[in-house]
Amino acid sequence: MSSRIEQLIDELEEYIESCKPTLRSSSKIIVNKDEIDDLLRELRMKTPDEIKRYQKIISNKEAILNDAQAKAKALIEEAAAHKNELISEHEIMQKAYEQANSIVAIAAKQAQEILDKATIEANELRTQASKYTEDRLAELNAIVVSAIQTTSADYDKTMGALVQYRDLIQSNIRSLHPMEDLDDLSLDDQGEDDNMGVK
Repeated sequence: MSSRIEQLIDELEEYIESCKPTLRSSSKIIVNKDEIDDLLRELRMKTPDEIKRYQKIISNKEAILNDAQAKAKALIEEAAAHKNELISEHEIMQKAYEQANSIVAIAAKQAQEILDKATIEANELRTQASKYTEDRLAELNAIVVSAIQTTSADYDKTMGALVQYRDLIQSNIRSLHPMEDLDDLSLDDQGEDDNMGVK
């Protein structure tokens, strides 16, 4: 089952694919700022939860190791107890001693194997969780950078075109006015420039 971050990334990719291209470029698109903002806002809210979830998986390494150590200790204690029982029987003391040492050696080997396996599994979990988180964040960063670049380029083009139209309109207006009205027209133009600067 995919995480909510993966679902959101899929939704972002589907949304970008569904956007219409600009008139002069097939590689640039027109996006709805509110929809992009909503998806990015949810991603920002979900990302910390996802990271916490994988951090919890990493923290389970300690629990795995503690459990392995407890099992190893129990095996050694059981072996030692069995050894003491065998040694207490005088008739078979020598044989019991050999058997006890063998049991202790086997138990120690099993305990080490459990610890080694638990360490490997915990390290694999940590590596997988870190890699997954890094990959998701890299995908998210690429999408956000692409959206910023596309939006910025479209904005610059639009503003450039508007400035050209404004200059042409003002030039035409000036050609219709006598020279004595140019001072008043300049004041009006200044007001229009100020208004265009307001966002």
